[in-house]
Amino acid sequence: MNLLRYISVFLVLWLFFPAVSARSEDVYTQKRKQMIKHDIKGRGIKDKRVIDAMAKIPRHLFVPAFYKDKAYGDYPLPIGEGQTISQPYVVALMTEALNLKPDDRVLEIGTGSGYQAAVLAEIVKEVYTIEIRQRLAEEAEKRLKELGYKNIKVKHADGYFGWQEYAPFDAIIITASANHIPPPLIKQLKEGGRLIIPLGRTVYFQTLTLVTKKKEDLELKQMGGVSFVPMIGEARK
Repeated sequence: MNLLRYISVFLVLWLFFPAVSARSEDVYTQKRKQMIKHDIKGRGIKDKRVIDAMAKIPRHLFVPAFYKDKAYGDYPLPIGEGQTISQPYVVALMTEALNLKPDDRVLEIGTGSGYQAAVLAEIVKEVYTIEIRQRLAEEAEKRLKELGYKNIKVKHADGYFGWQEYAPFDAIIITASANHIPPPLIKQLKEGGRLIIPLGRTVYFQTLTLVTKKKEDLELKQMGGVSFVPMIGEARK
């Protein structure tokens, strides 16, 4: 009789927990759909590739467990070491502004949780991402590998100097604020390439700036105010 009771309890648990897990996953799927509807499409993002990428990626896996229920809100969230994951709309806006092509090679400065790199990797052929904080770099690399991304390379280094080994890049995205564009990154950008950066004062607010490299000259387009954590390392000197 005890054996039968044990088997019954086991079967109940076996049937119950997958159902709970499925319901939990369904909640995140619904939240992701709402994010796309209200904060991505609803705020003017039109690039289907960007929309599809952000509709697919489980953003809640890129934030600490404590913040999972808030992962699809349109605001930044802490990820440790004073860093944040950018709000979804800003991720979409910066990605769309780069006008990416499937064969592009993209450099990201400021890996953070790895979410922006994942969005890029859904759109382009190769993504190279640099994080100055070793723990964040290691965690992001592990997370991205577990999610099956094979076209992303992660490096623990000072992003100010770029990644010369894989230059030139079709596009560069800088997800930290700076009061100037690092010269090494300009050199590593292809002719006709695009670079996007939160430019200006490194505290409070900056201007999101899209830079296009044309015949060794830079064409700048201001895209509105943003607030990012500052670059550290050489950028602070």
